[in-house]
Amino acid sequence: MELEMSGIHKSFGAVQVLKNAQIKVGKKEIHALMGENGAGKSTLMKILTGVYSKDAGTIKINGELQEFQSIKDSEQKKIAFIHQELNLLNEMSIVDNMFLGKEMKKKFGILHQKQMTKLVKEKLQLLGLDVSPKTLIKNIAVGERQLVEIAKALLMDAELIIMDEPTAALTDKEIDLLFQIIRDLRDKGVSFIYISHRMEEIFELCDEITVMRDGSFISQKSTKDTSFNEIVKMMVGYDLDDRFPRVEVDPGETIMSVRGLTKEGKFEDIHFDLKKGEVLGFSGLMGSGRTDVMHAIFGSVPFDSGTISVDGKEVKIDSPIKAKNLGIGLITEDRKHEGLILDFSVADNMVLPSIKNFTHKKLVQPKKIASSVAEYIQKLNVRTPNQTIETKKLSGGNQQKIVIAKWLLTNPKILILDEPTRGVDVGAKKEIYGIINRLKEAGVAIIVVSSELPEVLGICDRIVVMHEKRIKKIIPREEATQEIVMEYATGGGE
Repeated sequence: MELEMSGIHKSFGAVQVLKNAQIKVGKKEIHALMGENGAGKSTLMKILTGVYSKDAGTIKINGELQEFQSIKDSEQKKIAFIHQELNLLNEMSIVDNMFLGKEMKKKFGILHQKQMTKLVKEKLQLLGLDVSPKTLIKNIAVGERQLVEIAKALLMDAELIIMDEPTAALTDKEIDLLFQIIRDLRDKGVSFIYISHRMEEIFELCDEITVMRDGSFISQKSTKDTSFNEIVKMMVGYDLDDRFPRVEVDPGETIMSVRGLTKEGKFEDIHFDLKKGEVLGFSGLMGSGRTDVMHAIFGSVPFDSGTISVDGKEVKIDSPIKAKNLGIGLITEDRKHEGLILDFSVADNMVLPSIKNFTHKKLVQPKKIASSVAEYIQKLNVRTPNQTIETKKLSGGNQQKIVIAKWLLTNPKILILDEPTRGVDVGAKKEIYGIINRLKEAGVAIIVVSSELPEVLGICDRIVVMHEKRIKKIIPREEATQEIVMEYATGGGE
């Protein structure tokens, strides 16, 4: 499919979000659409798929003008949009999700379950997902749910597939498989618009790159004719000198010790120490147990055996409240469902865990809340029109900063960040690394769980590598390389 969008304008009330935006995608092309959060990428794609109407401009498919009034209109033209936020119903099966609203029926309106199940199984196998189509969505992992979304697009034989951060929750093996599938489909005539903040992916996979900034088209470049630095400069409007800014701090005394932590089927015999002013990275493939260990430390998942000591004393952490009272904060990997209440305001989300600090004689003190929230909005450079706006209206990077601010307001001694930069742009990533550095200098002990190896290697002092629910190796930063970490993560090494 050939696509040309040109002169696209869109306003919501007095706010103009797109100004002369454009993108041109050729047949058999994987086309990256890049820009910081809030650059207008999602709005442009929602106009293409009929979610929003445009105020001005044209859309051409294979040279013919199109007007999409609904998602159904765009789907009839074989356009599929795989959103970053998964559109799946947890209490329904994979096959029911994939055929929702498009069920196959026999005579008298009876569902053709056998045929639907057969087709879904074929698509899942194509993606290497070995799971029954009758499995409920709630019973599969986040990465597997992403593959189900991709399978939905394949089911409709799409000729243009829009992918918004499709690899955010995938393992390296799953990403390699996905890339191969994308390339195979491209060779068969399918075009792709690929939205990702992972620069390595863009240069590995994509043929062309369109950059947007502040709702406007900046440039289109052939991937082979540009560079990481040039793309980043176009995205943010200035040179981003150091991708992983890092400060050297002499770690203090051990603040937390974990010994023999075990939960059957989740993790086994976990041993490590964490020091003040240290950034301890946790790496490993999806399913290695990293996140489950963090939730056990935070008290949100019970464990079977083992001990946790804080400040030299063994402690019993059987709830997040106890963890918070011990000075432990957890920024979860799923900020939308576990880290934020999206319908709540920026201020309400920020002060939720520390609301007792903003009360006097059981009465909430609005002025004190407003003052503290304003301070952290400034400190973390949260881009928001005000404190009272609903959090769901902010970009992913700004939402992530609100989650961080929420825990900073509790004055943590130990801060666990699980995938802290997932789905945020390069500018916001650097700001988050700066926050980590400032906390490190202040003596806060930090654990960073990340699937991005360059990130782990760039900001961490030591790296804990997990394999099949156990710690395989703890590697000092100066000895770590991507090859060494991956060797241990896949079961190799000593």
